[in-house]
Amino acid sequence: MTIFSQLDEDILFPSGDGKPMADNTEQYRWIVIIKENLEIIFAAKDDVFIAGDLLWYPVRSQLFSPTAPDVMVVFGRPKGKRRSYRQWNEENIPPQVVFEILSRSNDADEMSRKLEFYNTYGVDEYYIYDPESFQLDGWLRQDGNLSKLWQMDGWVSPRLGIRFETSQGELVFYRPDGQRFLNSIEQEERAKQEYQRAEQEYQRAEQEYQRAEKLAAYLRNLGIDPENLP
Repeated sequence: MTIFSQLDEDILFPSGDGKPMADNTEQYRWIVIIKENLEIIFAAKDDVFIAGDLLWYPVRSQLFSPTAPDVMVVFGRPKGKRRSYRQWNEENIPPQVVFEILSRSNDADEMSRKLEFYNTYGVDEYYIYDPESFQLDGWLRQDGNLSKLWQMDGWVSPRLGIRFETSQGELVFYRPDGQRFLNSIEQEERAKQEYQRAEQEYQRAEQEYQRAEKLAAYLRNLGIDPENLP
């Protein structure tokens, strides 16, 4: 693609739609928690692209309006910068997993249109969470269409391997290794605790080494080779 055709695409398919990423702090908090924890899970996978609030153009036509999922996951596409997700430049691979976090501005008609959009353009898993009511809804592609999931508590995403827990009120996510999704402050606190544990283990090991060295030196002074002890 030449620089001129790239510039044409940027004009025809802009990277912004004029809408805010989130309407309130709670919606934004959940978008960040989901996106960042998924980034951690798939950090070692170069062919898993994850984005938040990125416009997705499924077809190269201005007749079809794009949409910007709050979080989307694309398997089979490399990580990296994107102005938008233009599917025709991505081996025509659609996002397979999409999350939407509700705010009061999301009405039923809008969410119905989004469900139709995701169903039409190939999303395999679609999840909607309402932070105010703690309501979680999910859809899974079956027989070519997104079908409603009626039991979300304990549900494990086939694509992501994460588990959803809703029995305690607010939604809790668990990674495939069993760890709970954490926000940035909790992640920082856990990192500090792990560092402290590692430092304590190092200090204990160092003390044991010093004691062993002193004992070995004492035995040598007695004419005993510590290496020959049973």
